[in-house]
Amino acid sequence: MNSESKLSQTANSSFSMDDFAKALEKHDYQFQKGQVVHGKVFQLDHDGAYVDIGGKSSAFLPRDEASLRAVTDLSEVLPMNEELEFLIIREQDAEGQVTLSRKQLEIQHIWEKLSQMQESSQTVPVRVIGVNKGGVNVEVLSLRGFIPRSHLAERDNLEALKGQTLTAGFLEVDRNNKKLILSQRLAARSSNFSLLEIGQLVEGKVTGIKPFGVFVDLDGVSALLHIKQVSQKFIDSLEKVFQIGQQVKAVIIDLDEGKGRVAISTRVLENYPGEVVENFAEVMNSAEARANRAANKAE
Repeated sequence: MNSESKLSQTANSSFSMDDFAKALEKHDYQFQKGQVVHGKVFQLDHDGAYVDIGGKSSAFLPRDEASLRAVTDLSEVLPMNEELEFLIIREQDAEGQVTLSRKQLEIQHIWEKLSQMQESSQTVPVRVIGVNKGGVNVEVLSLRGFIPRSHLAERDNLEALKGQTLTAGFLEVDRNNKKLILSQRLAARSSNFSLLEIGQLVEGKVTGIKPFGVFVDLDGVSALLHIKQVSQKFIDSLEKVFQIGQQVKAVIIDLDEGKGRVAISTRVLENYPGEVVENFAEVMNSAEARANRAANKAE
């Protein structure tokens, strides 16, 4: 047998079954990445903290995984010998040590909270931290989100929104792809919708004119003034009566918050058929009294 094969035989036999068992022992297969575990911090140093999670080796939590907020003193967020929850972010190394995070656990909880808020159609305050061509980047409970330009109330001067706090609703909450898309217009619509009721006189701006009716913006809620609800007299062209940007007063005759629909009427304000067409300014000027009279007639 030459010296090379002798050497390989020695190398093979040097790793005995005992060694194999010991190597296995170092690895604690109950701990896996993504798992939430309980543990107690027993030592702090400049780089992080050592945590007893009941394994064969202690676990390590790096300083920058201690909290979402900036931390100067680790003992503020990692009290010694107090049972805390941790997320395993790296499985065991050669020494059998797992790496933990409190920060990632906080982030996980925030995503869960945002999903629940989306399900219950809640709104959230967001701070504008950046601007680009497509919209604004915002901070939402320490996470980064985005509001597209089309979902902002102010779409022309985005730079002026920097540093501002806006109220927004949720368009998309996707934790797996770290996508958080919000809408300021959605929030305005839902808060303003709750202020509306049937029979109420409202004022808004004409935003669109179609053959079947006129769209009116009521502080973020889009309402439809159907052609049949404009006047008691037949109208052949709405463009003869209305123009884009014009202020209109009308009475709410139907509401459907689920579908985001509001139906309004100027017809009920008329003293005689065709008055809206013939004397629009007069109908608008005395709209409050006319709306009260219509409400009393309906009772």
